[in-house]
Amino acid sequence: MKTINEIQDEIIEEFSEVDDWMDRYQMLIDLGNEQPPLPQQEKVESNLIEGCQSRLWLVCEQDAENRLTFRAESDALIVKGIVMLLIRVLNGHTPDEILQADLYFIDRIGLREHLSPTRSNGLLSMLRQMRMYAMAFQAKGA
Repeated sequence: MKTINEIQDEIIEEFSEVDDWMDRYQMLIDLGNEQPPLPQQEKVESNLIEGCQSRLWLVCEQDAENRLTFRAESDALIVKGIVMLLIRVLNGHTPDEILQADLYFIDRIGLREHLSPTRSNGLLSMLRQMRMYAMAFQAKGA
């Protein structure tokens, strides 16, 4: 299994092959479109992320090996793509790995500077929620 940093480096490389930001947005939209929808019973208030302009549901589960799996759905295509990038980086890792990760790819691919202020807030909210899940599972396992 790849490390969080190896996955981030892959993403940086993929985005560096595309110079134009309209094309990068299209990459995010395509990523979001690949995402399977969440079952209706998981689209509940408790899974909604606060601070996102669009509606974004995030679900997290822990397997027997203490690895976390995230699933998400949003009604906004760019948001779906952004959360899919985060899921790609963090899925399959332990709470400790997630909490210690420096997610440098966000700045390196220029994501933060090319998002509107409300989308940037949404990105921070997604990250915060993923870390909260990691902390909760870490505390449960201790």
